[in-house]
Amino acid sequence: MSSSVSSGVAKSSGRDAGTKSAPGPILLLGAPGVGKGTQAKELVKIWHIPQISTGDLLRSNVAHSTKLGQVAKEIMDRGDLVPDSLVNEMVAARLLEPDTARGFILDGFPRTLGQAGWLDGRLAAQADALPVVAVRIQVDYNQLLRRITGRRNCPVCQAIYNIYLNPPKKDGICDVEGAALIQRADDTEEVFKERIHSYSTLTAPVVDHYRALGRFAEVDGDRPIAAVAAGVISAVEGLRNWA
Repeated sequence: MSSSVSSGVAKSSGRDAGTKSAPGPILLLGAPGVGKGTQAKELVKIWHIPQISTGDLLRSNVAHSTKLGQVAKEIMDRGDLVPDSLVNEMVAARLLEPDTARGFILDGFPRTLGQAGWLDGRLAAQADALPVVAVRIQVDYNQLLRRITGRRNCPVCQAIYNIYLNPPKKDGICDVEGAALIQRADDTEEVFKERIHSYSTLTAPVVDHYRALGRFAEVDGDRPIAAVAAGVISAVEGLRNWA
């Protein structure tokens, strides 16, 4: 069965309890705008384990012109998508690094059922490796829409505002620089709907996969950052069956 963690369940002692044991591989799931990146950074500080983002891995391999990066660049230069097999190889190479021994936080991988199966098989082949546990951060669709479509950026200092949740003192103007705020081209409702549809289509099988294995939990993401992090820790504790 899946676990569900609400704001009332996360204990104040969650941070201490979460650092007692090796957390192992953790997959953070959530729709665009739920704050996966923010939570990953929080958990990195709490657990002292690395965040592994396939986007970062891809950029790093290309920038350093590794063998895998050269292949990926050729594919991307043709306008094609990098195949799962190549992404898997990059992840496999990253997991050989010593900082992953106690665990790692996966952001954006596995994105498909095929990637999930590959990762499960790879970890199962390691005698001392814990299996992946998946935690989905849930935020209401309308709230996500406000987070995304309300976002405005200062082109000078890069400060980020939200016209609904964190508006500037003067409408459309940066508090610090006095510059006119801009909205990114992909922060529109039309683009957001497409991203949500793509996310749901791709990740639904991944969620079903880990739920069926009893390694899936959900947390309420519409709370302060620290409260969400405590919820994720409590979820992982439950899934790992820590005493």
